[in-house]
Amino acid sequence: MADIKKPTGREREFSNPAVNFGGARSDNHGIVEKANDSGKTLKRLLTYFKDFRMLFVMLVIFVIFSTGAGVAIPALEGRSIDLIHMGSMRELVILVIWLLAMFIIQVVCQLLQTRVSAKLSLSVTRKIRHDLFERIVRLPVSYMDTHSNGDILSRMTSDAENISSVLSQSLTSFVSSVLSITGTLVVIFIYSWQLSLITMVTVFLTVFSTKKLAKVMAKEFRKKAAINGQLNGLTQEMVTGYKSVAAYNNEDRIISEYIDQANNLRRVGIKAESLSNGVGPILDCISNFGFVVVAVFGGIFAFNGMITIGVVSAFIVYAKQFIRPVNEVAQIFGSIQTALAGAERIFSLMDEKTEYDSPAIAEEPVSKGAISFENINFSYTPDTQVIKNLSLEVKPGTKIALVGATGSGKTTLASLLDRFYDVDSGDIKIDGRSIYDMDLASLRSSIAIVLQDTDLFTASIRDNIRYARPDATDAEIEEAARISNCSGFIEALPSGYDTKLVRAGANLSQGQRQLLSIARAVLADPKILVLDEATSSVDTKTEKQIQDAMANLMKNRTSLIIAHRLSTILDADSIIVLDNGVIAETGTFEELMARKGLYYELYMTQFAGQKT
Repeated sequence: MADIKKPTGREREFSNPAVNFGGARSDNHGIVEKANDSGKTLKRLLTYFKDFRMLFVMLVIFVIFSTGAGVAIPALEGRSIDLIHMGSMRELVILVIWLLAMFIIQVVCQLLQTRVSAKLSLSVTRKIRHDLFERIVRLPVSYMDTHSNGDILSRMTSDAENISSVLSQSLTSFVSSVLSITGTLVVIFIYSWQLSLITMVTVFLTVFSTKKLAKVMAKEFRKKAAINGQLNGLTQEMVTGYKSVAAYNNEDRIISEYIDQANNLRRVGIKAESLSNGVGPILDCISNFGFVVVAVFGGIFAFNGMITIGVVSAFIVYAKQFIRPVNEVAQIFGSIQTALAGAERIFSLMDEKTEYDSPAIAEEPVSKGAISFENINFSYTPDTQVIKNLSLEVKPGTKIALVGATGSGKTTLASLLDRFYDVDSGDIKIDGRSIYDMDLASLRSSIAIVLQDTDLFTASIRDNIRYARPDATDAEIEEAARISNCSGFIEALPSGYDTKLVRAGANLSQGQRQLLSIARAVLADPKILVLDEATSSVDTKTEKQIQDAMANLMKNRTSLIIAHRLSTILDADSIIVLDNGVIAETGTFEELMARKGLYYELYMTQFAGQKT
């Protein structure tokens, strides 16, 4: 066996699944998520710009020119007022031309920066999503078992969308706002440092008022979001559990609950929206008061000859122009922090070790299908051992049934064989070769698993069967369907093999889905089969069809059958009885029944009813 370090139970705890890694929630108004290491995350995020340097440079140039033009326009307008007062028409005409040029430059650069920003953000986000999706596809099954689907999907959607939004809007606005603030400060202090200080006081009074009102507003919107979430939850429960609602005649009760929640949402919503709509006029009043102060002091300075009337006019415009970017910087900074938190979650998932991170091993196909479990130990968590020093030899082409109570380790053995998990100690061999010395793709192509809960995808029946072997021809697919006894119901469908399956194959019966799973296994043509609860939850007729299909599938193949129904194990070459991770008994059906041990007890309690 190769010198490899098998992960321990603790090492398999990739991260705490209880931690909420979801994206921004609707009830988090006013709450800014922050990355644990913003600098490191930002540095890594910037590496995604390497392939799009030209777009980034173009974006920066357009932002600089559009912001510069925006800062220059009030100064030119103020100067034009002075020229009119002075009666200097020739200089005024030249100045008007410059003004028109600044307006054109500002508009054109803003249009171009919007397009370039969108292209840059979508390109970067596409690359991030591609890298993330590729990583997710290669993650160990153990990771998927210990992390919620919602957590993973949140990183792929919400977190990636936050990054895209920041790159396309917030980042550009942030840079533009910083440049605008800097440029405006430089210009007004050149004109008059005294009036500049007065202007700064009025601006920050407005900003302070904005922040205070925003906090009050955020509190009410959080209440609204919380109630809206409860209302959505009630609606979802009604839709998903509508059969129970109808069965227990609870329609009136759930309607009453909905009305109560809706009325509560209306009450809180009116208050939140009233505050939201009232903020604008209040801030306008405060801002206008500040402009009046600037105008009054500016007039005094102009009367004393300290500045011109044109400069006073420019100051008023700059004061208005200054408030927006100051407010935006704080808001955008929060958005950037949230995006960095999302990026950190995405990168943490990208950094998870995949099943393919080990050194490449030359492919060597399985030729016979002999299986050997040698003193294996395994635990999902350090304090609970599931498999205990288990040894088992399975000869090529034999049918071995694994039975036992829930939690005895039946399915775990199948997961270990397919390397969904790695053993803590011991070894598993196929044809005398350790599975840890085998190429993972080669190993799994030699094993087919038929599950009770078949994974079907939103695609045609033909493509769902072809999933086992993408290069299979239509003729091979139809032959696999015939062997697995599902060609009959497929051909009876209006579109036959081209019938589109809905989510999880919900437009097929449980038995039909299992038959399609068997057809996949037939098409894969493996040396080893794992049949996990393959005939549970189906009627007797369908079970007979599945049994015949499985009999065809198991010919000349090594088969591990995990079952609770007697009909699936009567003809097994050997029955392995597991109890708390150890082999309690082995033998044929007749031998175990005669022994009257654990298998006999299981049979009498679980299987005897099937004979009647």
